[in-house]
Amino acid sequence: MRKTKLQRQTKETDIKIELNLDGKGKSRIKYPIPFLGHMFTLFAKHGLFDLVLAAKGDLEVDLHHLVEDTGLALGEAFNRALGKKLRIERFGHAVLPMDESLAEVRAAIDISGRPHFTFKARFEKELIYAQLGKQKVKLFLDAEMLREFFESFVYKAGISLHIDLIRGKNTHHKIEAIFKALGLALGQACAINPRKAGVPSTKGRL
Repeated sequence: MRKTKLQRQTKETDIKIELNLDGKGKSRIKYPIPFLGHMFTLFAKHGLFDLVLAAKGDLEVDLHHLVEDTGLALGEAFNRALGKKLRIERFGHAVLPMDESLAEVRAAIDISGRPHFTFKARFEKELIYAQLGKQKVKLFLDAEMLREFFESFVYKAGISLHIDLIRGKNTHHKIEAIFKALGLALGQACAINPRKAGVPSTKGRL
C-alpha cells in the first residue's frame, strides 16, 4: 500500500497530509490560501493521487513560510509513499494547454533520489486572498514564491524536476497549467509497471 500520513509542525506552520499514490484523484484541501488550495486540488486530480491536506501558518508575516513548508511536507509524503520505488516507471512527462497558456514539464520528472530543479517561468504577480483569522487579506503570488514551493518539494521528494512555461497571457491560467502538468507527469513517474522487476536502475538502487 503506497500510502502515508504525516504532520510537519514548527513555530511558523502546522501542516497535515494524507497521501495515496494509487488513488482516484480525490482530495480534501483545507488551506488558508484558496487559490493554492485550488492548485493542489488540480494537482491531485490529474495525478490520480488521493490527497488530504490541512495547513495553517503565520500569514501575518507573509506567504513564504507556509508555501515553503507545504512543499517540504508534500515532498516528504511522496518520498515516504514511494518506499523502495519498486517497479515504478520512474520518468514522467507532460505538455498541457490551459486555454492560451502552455506548460511543459519536460521529460523531466525523474524519481532518481538526486534532487534537481529547473524552473523557466515568468508571469505577472497574481492577486490572491488568504484567510487570516476571521479576516480575508489581499496578497500577491509571484514566480519566485512558486519556485520556493517546487524547490522544497523536489528536495524532500528526491526527484529531478524541470518546469518550462512555454507561453500564455493570463497569470491564473499559467499557474494552473503548471500544476496540472506536474500532476500528470508525476502520476506517470509514480505508476507501477507490472513488466518491471525491482528498482528501475542499473545501479540497483535509487
